[in-house]
Amino acid sequence: MDNGPRTMTMMRNFKNIQAWILASDLAVQIYTRTSNFSKEERYGLISQMRRAAISTLANIAEGASRQHKKDYLNFLYIARGSLSETEALLEISRRLLFLNSSLFEELTLICQKTARCLFGLIRAVESEVYSPWSVVHSLSNSLSTKGGNHVEQII
Repeated sequence: MDNGPRTMTMMRNFKNIQAWILASDLAVQIYTRTSNFSKEERYGLISQMRRAAISTLANIAEGASRQHKKDYLNFLYIARGSLSETEALLEISRRLLFLNSSLFEELTLICQKTARCLFGLIRAVESEVYSPWSVVHSLSNSLSTKGGNHVEQII
């Protein structure tokens, strides 16, 4: 299946990506703060919230290792969804009184800071993937790998 032009990039070190750093901090806080939840929620809300938080940072890391920026972008979109899921689960935890107001606010602020950073990263990668230069660059790479020595003439 052809997803259209993609720009290639070198592998990124996910540990240097600010959105991953913030998402990992959020995951640690989620794990720490949910340890006080009711034991009956161990396999329900606790598990779901922890998995959503872990999914956020895992998808940023996995996307960073992808060769094509379009693939990276798709993983960032999945991370964004997992982060939204985490925030929704925080809200239901507050409504069920598993989180007091101050703890809810603290975790929500971390979640929102992570979201702002991740959304900025997504915008930056989108601009690289969908810029006119990325299409031209992808076309020239495609033609040159097919033995086309006349790339400059075509472009």
